[in-house]
Amino acid sequence: MQRIRLVALLGTALAVIAGSAMAATTANSAPPPPLRHLEPGGQPKLVEKLPVNVVLVGYQAGQVDPQRLRAGLPSSSRPVVRSRLGYGVTEELGLTYQYDYRVTTTSKRYQDRFFAQLAKLARPAALTKFQQDYNAQNGNVRTIDKSVAIDAPTVERWLANNPPPGIDTTRNTVFLINWFGRADFKYHVYTKTNEPDPDTGYNFGTQRDSRKIVAWGGTTAKDEEDGLGRTRRVWFHDLSAGPDASSGSWNVDDADLDGDDEADYRIPVAWEYTAGGFRAPSELTGDLVKLVRYVALDLLFTSSPLYPVELPPSTPSETVNLDSNTYEGWPGVDASTDYIDKKLVLSELSELAWRNKFSYDSQDLPYTGDAKRCYELLLVNKSCYPELGYPAFANLFLQNKKELARTQDDQGKVDYELPIFNYAVPPELDTPALGFADDNYEDGTQSYVFNFLNESIITSGYGLTTTIIHETGHHLGLSHPHDGYDSTSGVDFGPSGATYFAWLGDYSNTMMSYIDLNWDFSQFDRDNMDRFQTAARNEAANDLAAKALAAPRAERAHDELRRADLLLGLAKNALARHDYSAAYALASQTYSVVEEGAKQAGVDVDAYIDDTRKATAAERNRAKAHPSGALVDTLEPGGPRTLP
Repeated sequence: MQRIRLVALLGTALAVIAGSAMAATTANSAPPPPLRHLEPGGQPKLVEKLPVNVVLVGYQAGQVDPQRLRAGLPSSSRPVVRSRLGYGVTEELGLTYQYDYRVTTTSKRYQDRFFAQLAKLARPAALTKFQQDYNAQNGNVRTIDKSVAIDAPTVERWLANNPPPGIDTTRNTVFLINWFGRADFKYHVYTKTNEPDPDTGYNFGTQRDSRKIVAWGGTTAKDEEDGLGRTRRVWFHDLSAGPDASSGSWNVDDADLDGDDEADYRIPVAWEYTAGGFRAPSELTGDLVKLVRYVALDLLFTSSPLYPVELPPSTPSETVNLDSNTYEGWPGVDASTDYIDKKLVLSELSELAWRNKFSYDSQDLPYTGDAKRCYELLLVNKSCYPELGYPAFANLFLQNKKELARTQDDQGKVDYELPIFNYAVPPELDTPALGFADDNYEDGTQSYVFNFLNESIITSGYGLTTTIIHETGHHLGLSHPHDGYDSTSGVDFGPSGATYFAWLGDYSNTMMSYIDLNWDFSQFDRDNMDRFQTAARNEAANDLAAKALAAPRAERAHDELRRADLLLGLAKNALARHDYSAAYALASQTYSVVEEGAKQAGVDVDAYIDDTRKATAAERNRAKAHPSGALVDTLEPGGPRTLP
């Protein structure tokens, strides 16, 4: 009887609600639905309380102050689009990381186990050039007589699978290691030697002393060479390894390492923290703070994107065509066939941007006319279109924009055609770089990808494949692991001057580094990209929701907006539990449901997307002479990639 009464009451209530809804609809005055997560027309409000483990292994009592180390780290950060900064715009993603630190000093038992493992893995090795250079310094406090080499991925795997009690290595974990001072200490470097260049077969890990390293991490579960089997998030730095090339720890005599007349701050090897050494022992804790803050947090775990991850259309792009165009200017060489591995390009980019469906097409273009003229004027720093007022560095951008129609053959078939231009030039011609991902010279939006090949580049060990993957990674939004943005100070920084030690970020399993030991995107890259895309989908949903609510039949979108709001709430929950792929997928569903509602409300979504793309194209075509914010990947003499 009671159940019948409840059903009757429910039926009456539904009838009243339906009648009210009909009346409101008739009057076209239905109030917007209450939304807890969507912010129509606003920025995302995504917050992640992010666990960060800092594990001290081998540091002796009194060397490091754990409380001071913890106190020196930032409480939170907010990533920004770095390319906008050069145009005076600070564009936040609407994503806030609230760091939850756990600083742990390991027990003697754990340290004995770990260093016994290092000794077991150690293989006799000749002193590297940079260990020898350290020995030749005037101010060095020790002389390295013999050294060993240790496989870095094996050490990462051991740490990931054998953490100290209470440490979960599925969460971001920094192991700060110091073997020096123990009776079983051996001078050592770390190596990775199992990924030669796919085009040339050149093995940087075995053939270059500059690729002997002092830190490593970020390997994914299914990495083809060194997969960990399960998702882990580990990066280790060994203060007692080296000295190495990139970080400059081999040089204890000269303040300026890169010739810019500015003192370069480096993290020296462990034994240089001593009276009369390169740095006072009291500064060790502060240096470890710098290492965790600027390298582990700003560059690896929670980096900022170089470019907007939603790509130039400014609306979510699901299908992306890699439109590869090669100027074949090297007689007798078919660069697009011999030096581009299409399958590897597609495979690596699909692992990074896993929700995108990538396709690849290529065509060869003649190295004649404006293509040749603009390229060769760039080499002598002269503009090929001086009447437009652009710098010479814009030559390739301007020439290819002028002739873009001949390459864009998938319009209407995909959401976005990603323009890639490769230049294979005669042996007597120089190249301006290995490659660069250019912007639009107006507001820091990415434009085209440029890659270069000549005899000198091949002799140095490179083809085009890895450069295409690297530069396309930039175009999709990734920064280098040696330059980034520090949210606490609001400073965009690179490896020079006060942050020269940022080169240490390159010692990670990412395609975006300069050490050329692997051709994969790291776990950190993938985590960051998923979070960036979650924010981008959230923002796109907010924007379209505002248009739906302003449409003539807005009330017809209310049910979809409620559903989208629930989905976005689930995305936020997934982010809170650090399930980044789920957060990205749910945010994508959020946008799709908002899109469905917008259509029902009378918004011409296809026209909206088309108008957005046309507006983007119009912005590109406005002639302004801003300097590019592109990061140029060079083979300059003395640079990290040309070191022996």
